Amino acid sequence: MSMKAGPVTTGIKILLALLYGIPLVWIVLTSFKSSGDVFSSDATLLFRPVTEAYVNVLGPDLAVALRQSVIIAVGTTALVLLIGIPAAYALARTSGFITSVGLALLIVLQMLPQTANVIPLFQVFGSWGLLDSTLGVIIADTALLTPFAVMLMRPFFRAVPVSLEEAASLDGANLVRTFARIVLPVARNGVATTGTLVFMLAWGEFLYAVNLFLSPGTYPLSALVAQQVGAFGIDWPGLMALAVLTSLPILVVYALSYRLLRDGLTVGAVK
Repeated sequence: MSMKAGPVTTGIKILLALLYGIPLVWIVLTSFKSSGDVFSSDATLLFRPVTEAYVNVLGPDLAVALRQSVIIAVGTTALVLLIGIPAAYALARTSGFITSVGLALLIVLQMLPQTANVIPLFQVFGSWGLLDSTLGVIIADTALLTPFAVMLMRPFFRAVPVSLEEAASLDGANLVRTFARIVLPVARNGVATTGTLVFMLAWGEFLYAVNLFLSPGTYPLSALVAQQVGAFGIDWPGLMALAVLTSLPILVVYALSYRLLRDGLTVGAVK
């Protein structure tokens, strides 16, 4: 039997909707304003919409940035899952002092500020020849997001009954086949949820993209947005138009995976 939300829950939902919805509405409205209407108190809601900002941002630079963002997000997601799936499974099936230390290290790595890693990564990647390369940013994002992915997937693998693996081993299946044929299909919702979240985070990652790419012409979308802020002022309509265009792919991904994210995160939290 479904339960109706109480007044407190409804009030919190309305408050959160206002906190997150008003800035989004302001971004969309500003993207359709002219530069003279941005700070005009008379044109807050009533103004003549123009598409000049969208016309200005649409071009070769946007196409290059979009391609870079897709490559970085897809590459990071694939590499994180390649490393994180076996690591999460191993931590789910082992216990003891080493496992506790490993989990503690993952938590500590999540607590480290991203800014503390920029200079060491810049020096290391410079010696490896990975500066100003898409591969370097993918590796940096993978190092950033792998601990998060492992911690998120571990409860899903722990929820897989050990008896299923024991039954498969009695039938003669080795560890790799048991994992691929039994464990991974059962935990697929958790893996898909993690992959979706990693994709979203990699799409919007900004700090590594700005510092590890030396040529602005190779920036992804997240860094291209920052170029709208110049020494002589901020092109607010162009900045907001680019923010809207940058958010559209993520909105599509979120809309397609909403039910998966909702169910997956709920199951992961309960487990």
